[in-house]
Amino acid sequence: MSGGDSAYPGGTKAGCRFCGAPLRRTFVDLGMSPLCESYLTESELYGMEPFYPLRAFVCERCFLVQLQAHVSGEEIFGKEYAYFSSYSDTWLEHCRSYVEQITERLHLGRQSKVIEIASNDGYLLRNFVARGIPCLGVEPAPNVAEAAVQSGVPTVVEFFGTGLARKLENIGWSADLLIANNVVAHVSDLNDVVRGMKMILAEDGVITIEVQHLLRLLERNQFDTIYQEHYCYFSLLVAREVLAEHGLSVFDVEELSTHGGSIRIYARHAGGSPPLPSVAKLIEEEEAKGLRRIETYAAFGEKVAETKFRLLEFLIRARREGRTVAGYGAPGKGNTLLNYCGIRTDMIDYVVDRNPYKQGRFLPGTHIPIYPPEKIAETEPDYVLILPWNLKEEIMGQLEYVRRWGAKFVIPIPELEIC
Repeated sequence: MSGGDSAYPGGTKAGCRFCGAPLRRTFVDLGMSPLCESYLTESELYGMEPFYPLRAFVCERCFLVQLQAHVSGEEIFGKEYAYFSSYSDTWLEHCRSYVEQITERLHLGRQSKVIEIASNDGYLLRNFVARGIPCLGVEPAPNVAEAAVQSGVPTVVEFFGTGLARKLENIGWSADLLIANNVVAHVSDLNDVVRGMKMILAEDGVITIEVQHLLRLLERNQFDTIYQEHYCYFSLLVAREVLAEHGLSVFDVEELSTHGGSIRIYARHAGGSPPLPSVAKLIEEEEAKGLRRIETYAAFGEKVAETKFRLLEFLIRARREGRTVAGYGAPGKGNTLLNYCGIRTDMIDYVVDRNPYKQGRFLPGTHIPIYPPEKIAETEPDYVLILPWNLKEEIMGQLEYVRRWGAKFVIPIPELEIC
């Protein structure tokens, strides 16, 4: 599981998504896994389910961590998609706060134009709609885009890239604010998307990009955030180089608590005023912690294996003691964790989720059934395994009532915690 120097087939014929260099160095190998948002109906349990290699590489030239594309974006996002952003109260508050501060910072008003790439169900843009600020969402998943339209958010159902950027330019849509929250990691053709962002940005416009921070992923052992739907994993060092290659300049960065540790990158057309001190400060931290040294990436697989062993030891012991375990949440990261560890209904009875789309279905690969949250009160499990660990405070607050029968929470990442 540790990094190696083998060429293809140990590596991959495909070059780096950014710089094109050969990919030979493994970052982590999580075995075979299904698409993490492909929840199954009962009838689908008896058919063949595709699994794909879940192996991340690190580019030895530019240090972009990435997956080989075994499945196209069209196949993942272009049909029915199960992820709706609006089912997390914490995330909705994060977006409301962002809209408030960015509106004030950029002096946005009724003459401004805001575009969001991968706008999902309109969870964020509805805040601009409420303020009377013109906005447009771009969302490739038709079922999710329809939810946005119904909530009053104008939405184009299409993948973003240079092709769509030209179309929007032709109808007068240039962005004073261009938002790309947790989407740059999801794009297969990274350079085409960033070129499109450059094209559609107004002369004095600003881009904000939120991505999970690779440095925190490494430090906090967040391997479960690696899945087929995430093609790339970014440090600020790499993100700055990618943007610069396409004529965009990073001028500010903020560290966020979302998704276990993210960064919000502020960029604009190159040639403006110098970047704020926040940029140099984070770049210095990333360099000091070895993100320009290939050895830093090579040791990650051993930490991942240890997490697997500890979680399995706990679940096996709980079962042998006659204890029951339920899971809370059916997020993509949870499916990576469960499939990598080989955890099925022999160790977890069921999971619950607030998203009605997922209820009544089964987790991909593991086939664990998904119920509404009320199932926990009905069955009174001894342990609740919180799969979206990044929302543990919100979830533990919602489930405080389980303490009445002595249940405990299990947090798997970054280290196994029983509380």
